[in-house]
Amino acid sequence: MNSPESLNNKPKNIFELITTNWESLDESQKSTLTKIWKVLTYKWQLQILFNLPFLIWWLMDVSIIKVHEFDLKLLTYLNLPDWALSLIGFG
Repeated sequence: MNSPESLNNKPKNIFELITTNWESLDESQKSTLTKIWKVLTYKWQLQILFNLPFLIWWLMDVSIIKVHEFDLKLLTYLNLPDWALSLIGFG
């Protein structure tokens, strides 16, 4: 009788599954998928580049107390209404 281990021939690792599917493709499919992957990663790199200043400011805000105090002081100087402060998470 077959055991459950003998019936399950699928690779358990996602990386193995991807590599076996990649090896089964022909060259034209591989080149098309490679071009699509290059376009996607280029767009991701561009998005990360555009968001990098905001990411750096957020990391500084989380890790450095003085930056967080400056943010709060700046918000009090702006004299924003309560509903606007609640929208950005300070109310």
